[in-house]
Parts: sequence; structure tokens; C-alpha cells
Amino acid sequence: MYSTAKLPKITTHVLQEMKVKGEKIAMLTGYDYSMARLLDEAGIDVILVGDSASNVMAGHKTTLPITVDQMIYHASSVMRAVTRALVVVDLPFGSYQGNSKEALNTAIRIMKESGCNAIKLEGGEEVKESIDRILSAGIPVLGHLGLTPQSINKFGTYVVRATEEGEAEKLRNDAKILEEAGCFGIVLEKIPAPLAAEVSQSIRIPTIGIGAGKETDGQVLVLHDMLGINQDFSPRFLRRYHNLHDEIIRSFHGYINDVKSREFPNDREQY
Repeated sequence: MYSTAKLPKITTHVLQEMKVKGEKIAMLTGYDYSMARLLDEAGIDVILVGDSASNVMAGHKTTLPITVDQMIYHASSVMRAVTRALVVVDLPFGSYQGNSKEALNTAIRIMKESGCNAIKLEGGEEVKESIDRILSAGIPVLGHLGLTPQSINKFGTYVVRATEEGEAEKLRNDAKILEEAGCFGIVLEKIPAPLAAEVSQSIRIPTIGIGAGKETDGQVLVLHDMLGINQDFSPRFLRRYHNLHDEIIRSFHGYINDVKSREFPNDREQY
């Protein structure tokens, strides 16, 4: 059992110290009060209020449809539950690309209305102006390179990124750009493990991997995937720590059967 006794409040500075000490950073997504409370109680370091809520909470095929209002709703729910973890919120598609002023306004609104600790956005050099503006307002930024789901229509596939040298070199350069801009960390998604290790060693800020091997400074998974609630997504990098899908279905079947057979409620369960 992992003890949460006397664990420090996680800040971006604490994450930097963890990298220096070689202590791995544990991150999971969270979208609601009840799950966020459990995540925080368990001692998770970072909760990412991801735009993956578009998939696992709203049932969309991609992350693109989720709105700023919806992200604020999920982030606010998470923040009401958390006392220790660092809470990072994704800027949704269309709220920062190509317009750095809009990016700043979106980041400020999410921070003010949700009370979150930081924001995350996808991209490298092409979003540097937006990152500069957001950081100028004192808002911490987590970068995201490699597979960037908001660009699915550009790439047309979720295959491993940066397998060819040209794209790998761009990723190396983008990581340096994000570091120099002032990002406190970078998510590296679905890239070759050797490249992720190289990038992690070449920059001073922490890297958080998802499908990027074990040499990144931390790991992140989508909550519903690692708990086995979602059974439709089975990439190589996903480790399921439970099979809640089957357990929940069994619980529902038990309830339905008890109601229909008049076993619930019994005499002790009524007034």
C-alpha cells in the first residue's frame, strides 16, 4: 500500500525537484469530484483534466468537440475534491491555435473559473507565441509533443509519431523551444522509447510519457482505460490495473435481479 502520510502539496517546483532526485511523477486523468477525491486520497501527483473527457465522458470519437465551458465544468468539479495533487487542464481544440490573444484569454478564464493550477496545450514552435502570452500572465504551462490528438484530422491516424528522423529532429527542437519558453514540463505521447529517453535527458524540465517508454520522468494514463471501464481501447502502452467494466456490469445485474425478484429492499432496508 502506498502511504500518503506527510506527502507535500504538489507544485510545479516540486515536480522539478522530483526530476532532479530521480523520483518518478505519477499522473492520471480526472474529470469529476468523486474520482478526483479518490485520486487525491491515493496520493497521485498530478491530475490532468484532459480533453479526453470528450471521449470517455461525452462519447465523442475525438477530442475535438469539447468546449471551454465543458472543460471548466470538469476542472471545477475536480478542484473541489483536491487538496494535494497538482491539477492541470487542457486547453480545448480551437481555443489557442493561431491566435495567441485568444489563447491567453482562454487560459485566464479557465484559471479564474476553475481555480486549477496549470494548463496544457499541444504543439511546439507553432504555438510558442501563445505559450509566451500565457506565461506572461503567470499561468504555468505544460507542453505536449509527439502524438497530438487535437491534430488527428491533419495526420489521419493515431500511429506512433517521430519514427522518421525529420519528425524526430523537429520534436527534439520543439522540446528545447518549450523548455526555453518556460514550460514546467512536457507530455511525450506515443513516440519511440529511445527518442523519449534522449529528450528527457537533454532538457531540465520533467517529461511525462504516455506510450513513450520508461525513461521519461513520469507517466500518465487515461483513468477509464487503466481501470478497465473502457474496453474498446487497447494500445500496447496501456496497462489495465482493474476490470471495472465486468465488476460494474455484475453489480448492475445483481441490482436488476434483486428489484425484479422483490429481494430489494428487504425488511431491514425500509422505514
